[in-house]
Amino acid sequence: MALVPCQVLRAAILLSYCSILCNYKAIDMPAHQTYGGSWKFLTFIDLVIQAVFFGICVLTDLSSLLTRGNDSQEQERQLKKLISLRDWMMAVLAFPVGVHTTVLPFVLIEMRTTHHQYPSRSCGLAAVCTFAVGYILWVCWIHHVTGVWVYPLLEHLSPGVKIIFFAAVTVIINVFYLVGEILNNYIWDTQKCIEEGKEKPKLE
Repeated sequence: MALVPCQVLRAAILLSYCSILCNYKAIDMPAHQTYGGSWKFLTFIDLVIQAVFFGICVLTDLSSLLTRGNDSQEQERQLKKLISLRDWMMAVLAFPVGVHTTVLPFVLIEMRTTHHQYPSRSCGLAAVCTFAVGYILWVCWIHHVTGVWVYPLLEHLSPGVKIIFFAAVTVIINVFYLVGEILNNYIWDTQKCIEEGKEKPKLE
């Protein structure tokens, strides 16, 4: 029963993201009608990431409830795959991309209420770098096609400074990944210590 409030909270967060995305798409902005549409903005991509992530969280909760008390090994395997996908998305996308935006409180709540198994550091950092470089290439491609940078700041930077800027952004998102890993471990190591302390019998 202790899980029910967390399940309801995740469902509420998912619905809020779906509502935000619907309202975002409904806004009539000229930039949304140009090449790349809303997908050229990291803010929109982050909203989609968070919505997909919490959708997987809700799906995992539902699957966990449905398989509880069920001895089906196939269902257990499917549940483990969902949990692995959920944890991977939290580590590689939801936290590093969302940590510098207004979605951070929701991500922190999820991290506090659910233990997430991080991938190996090398695999995690490689995935984060792939996302960062992929988005940078996407921004450069949009400029190549339209002649306009997605972010006006880039218009005023020389090619050399742009390279330094993009490299710095990639380093920062990797730092965010490491912060998420450290924070996750700290929260759940502390929780484990508290639980173990409660289980120890008191000496008379």
